[in-house]
Amino acid sequence: MASIWQRSLRLLSSVLNDAIRQQRVKKSGSRARGSKRQPHRSHHRTVAAGAPGGSSPAGTIGEYDTSRGLPAFRYDPQPDGDADPGEVVWTWVPYEEDPTQGKDRPVLVLARDAHRLVIAQLTSKDHDRDAAQEARWGRYWMDIGTGAWDRQRRPSEVRLDRLLWVEPEAIRREGASLDAAMFAKVVRALKAHHRAS
Repeated sequence: MASIWQRSLRLLSSVLNDAIRQQRVKKSGSRARGSKRQPHRSHHRTVAAGAPGGSSPAGTIGEYDTSRGLPAFRYDPQPDGDADPGEVVWTWVPYEEDPTQGKDRPVLVLARDAHRLVIAQLTSKDHDRDAAQEARWGRYWMDIGTGAWDRQRRPSEVRLDRLLWVEPEAIRREGASLDAAMFAKVVRALKAHHRAS
């Protein structure tokens, strides 16, 4: 029951943020004549990012709509400087409570979807201690161990209930690759979580 309520609140927040952003665009007249519109992506809900003080530009990151299914997960890290599935990279991630605010954080690239990347945020905070409280808020985490993405080599957790999409140009830097076995465990956990939701 709580997850339905939270999904409804997230959807409402996303719709409201889109409406606010559209009003800003109309008022500013920022759309240049003849500019091409981005094609509609059914799995993507834009988060209106762009708060003053160094946050991500609007339209570069958003909620991935899992109600239509999960992306095609594929482990494919490449040491080429570009973000690839299986890699931990850094990007600006909006807060759920206020999507106009957020912070740079590590994320695990899970898949490519059209020209965007599907990601899940990481944290070094140990949510094993407050798992019941997190679950009441609809947040579910999985331990993935340590890696070179964290300078202090602190254990990390990946968030299972909230997938995001991000434009590749919004990626700030590469951190490291997750090993294939752990990536496969994350994918299994994601599938199990979203099948049960």
